[in-house]
Amino acid sequence: MSSASSAQAAAFELPDTIASLRRRAFEFSPGAADEAGAVVAAGPDEVFQRLLRDQESEATLLVARRVLHAFLGRPADDSAPPDFEAIAAEVAADRATIVASLGELDRIDPDVRETVLRQRAPLGLLAGCWLDVVSQPATQPSVIVNRLFSHHVRHLGEGNPQRGLHHTRRRALEAQGVWLPETGAADFLRKADARPLTALHGAFYLALSRLPASFLPEVVGVHYAFHALGVDDLLLGTEPMLPEHLLTEALTEYLALTERSPDGPSERSRLWAAIRLVRTLEREHVAMLAELASWRSGLPLDAQVAEIVARHAPFAGSQHRNVRMNGRSLADVLDDPAFDLAAFLQELRGSRHLRPGRGRESRFLNALRFGGPMFGIFDEREAATFRAWAEAGDESAGEPRPVELSPNTAGDAQAAAWRAAVERSEPGDVVLTGAGSRDDRELLHRLVNIEAFAATMPQARERALRGFADAEVLFDHGARGAYTDASYFDYSPQALLDRLETIYRDKIGSCAPLTEIPDRETVIFGQKTFALGNLIDGTWACRVGNVGRYGRQSDGMLFSIYADEMGYGDLRKNHITLIHQVLRSMSIRLPHIRDSAFLDQDELPDELYGFAVHQLCMSLFPDTFHNEILGYNLGVETFGLGETRLHEMQRLRHHGFDDAYEAVHLSIDNFSTGHARQAADIVISHLDGIARGFDDATVQAEWRRIWRGYASFAYFVEHRLVRAVQAEHADMVI
Repeated sequence: MSSASSAQAAAFELPDTIASLRRRAFEFSPGAADEAGAVVAAGPDEVFQRLLRDQESEATLLVARRVLHAFLGRPADDSAPPDFEAIAAEVAADRATIVASLGELDRIDPDVRETVLRQRAPLGLLAGCWLDVVSQPATQPSVIVNRLFSHHVRHLGEGNPQRGLHHTRRRALEAQGVWLPETGAADFLRKADARPLTALHGAFYLALSRLPASFLPEVVGVHYAFHALGVDDLLLGTEPMLPEHLLTEALTEYLALTERSPDGPSERSRLWAAIRLVRTLEREHVAMLAELASWRSGLPLDAQVAEIVARHAPFAGSQHRNVRMNGRSLADVLDDPAFDLAAFLQELRGSRHLRPGRGRESRFLNALRFGGPMFGIFDEREAATFRAWAEAGDESAGEPRPVELSPNTAGDAQAAAWRAAVERSEPGDVVLTGAGSRDDRELLHRLVNIEAFAATMPQARERALRGFADAEVLFDHGARGAYTDASYFDYSPQALLDRLETIYRDKIGSCAPLTEIPDRETVIFGQKTFALGNLIDGTWACRVGNVGRYGRQSDGMLFSIYADEMGYGDLRKNHITLIHQVLRSMSIRLPHIRDSAFLDQDELPDELYGFAVHQLCMSLFPDTFHNEILGYNLGVETFGLGETRLHEMQRLRHHGFDDAYEAVHLSIDNFSTGHARQAADIVISHLDGIARGFDDATVQAEWRRIWRGYASFAYFVEHRLVRAVQAEHADMVI
């Protein structure tokens, strides 16, 4: 069979009813393996932090794969997975048990309850992270992915971060006295007093969020079970953001898809394994919260003080060098690797520092007061605890007793088992290899399926940087563009709006109809020149809503555009669906862009691949290339205005082709309130945030990067201009 006929045989048809993607090996570089090994060896907190804070390295993806293998790699259950009613019944039974356990926590002391809520906060604030990148080129326009994406849009406040689940839940915690730094902050786990079990459970959910296309059945199972159990809403007394009927619809729809799938039995087994795992994890964590509450409620004063000292001792520093205890500098005592906390407290209780003077408090307690050298180091609750401890010690003067410590071991047995599983995890599907040089066809395939080809990420970064650098040639020559003007100018909000107005007025705003329609083959070829980019529509923004980085107003605004491109989860409005409809109306039958068969398609010529490759490369680095993504988005959204779309619609209609893709963009990209205006507002919002914290030189430096993102879009659209400029430069060199 020829490559063309092979591709035809594998042609993609709507609707996309996949229940899982084809299982394949995960390729990483040897260097990534060493780095991932070091992260895992560093312990649960480091694994959690790496998965949350580093979203742009292949080592992080390998850590994710190892964590998933540890949690999901248990022996399979030979029994047949239950149907929906049985699944729902078992989850409901677990929920009833959890409700009873959490009910006990409603009656505990407020201080103890705050400890419990603080411990649970990392998991509650991560909720739904497994949907962060479930919508991506490899999975769109799948039926189940769009169902899940509609839930994700709800979680993200439909583009308003403050309305989203994360910030709603954060406000509920604050209303009950739990104040925490941003989830991505370096001290987040420390401020949450996160136990190892909490960090490990969080690491599992974060790992799933990094590889959702490869673990689609598991995503569906985790999503259903976690929200159906509803631990966080039960603890906080809040209403679920996802009502039960939405969870039911998603799960039943997925089970129906598996019935039509050739891999249905395996997919249902994977789904059920994920549901069982979440049930186990949530029972574990609720039990740990009860254990923690019991420990905290019965904590003797000695142990309360020990906990405070342990928390502050690492930050005591050299300023305590002149304070002496039994002839030793306090700084040396606290820095001693063999530091014995119990012995230290015993010594402190009997020392002159805690012994009250005549008619006044001890030196130590006096130092805690306003104006004292230790004022502000301990909060009011900690200072009160020290005062009670000192008074108790004074009352027992002459009756020395050993310091009574009670270490916090809540959840440690379960944590030790999970940690050991992660440390020994060696997934059999991980292959260590070099990325090597690839042509654009192969590179595009790897970028679309980046979860399996993480070794390609360094090459993708370099390719994106090269694309941005090349595009800067238009800073000097961009005014000659037919549809864009990437010539550089200094930024101000009005200057940006004026430039866009000029582009619209002088280059793309004409509404005059065509007087001559090209022939059928010319119109088809014209669609082919843009089809590859359209098949990955919105890709540049698909990672902007990821947990740990979704907080700026500009993030929400950009996510809102991406959600619109994906139809907010409505398949009829999904732009990937629409472009497939257009191609089908032209009898162009392509494999799905994720499939290996797409490598052999001969409908779209090789010279078109660079445009799509550039989009995919930048999308993998939402932090590194945040500014460039904003600029690229500006270029894409303003390109859909006026003449370009109107003329294309006229051509398509003349030959009886579907024009839905063009018609939708002409409408939603409008310069009044649509994507074009929103793209400009996003840039202004982002730079306004910079301007309020830095000087104008910093704003202009940030702007330059944004504008080179715009220029990188123009570089591909204005290919005639680019060739002309390159020829001119070649002549000058000669």
